[in-house]
Amino acid sequence: MEPTGQTTIVRRSRPLRLVVDLNRCQGYAQCVFLAPEVFRLSGEEALRYDPNPDEALRLRVMRAAAACPVQAILVDHGDAGEAGGAS
Repeated sequence: MEPTGQTTIVRRSRPLRLVVDLNRCQGYAQCVFLAPEVFRLSGEEALRYDPNPDEALRLRVMRAAAACPVQAILVDHGDAGEAGGAS
């Protein structure tokens, strides 16, 4: 196969990181419905979550964070070129 002169850029993102403000969380469980692999309720209102979910779950996690009525879920997007930090 002849080279075409095009360069393929491989973008590696940092692992996904989550922080849930459990003082703000009211147990509405929208995140549990949207990403049950990452979020779950323990008892009636205690939220448990994986702070470092698999990259394959990125879209589900982003939707879950966006659906939180009190915006208690902070996601470090891991985008290349950003300084980092939760947003």
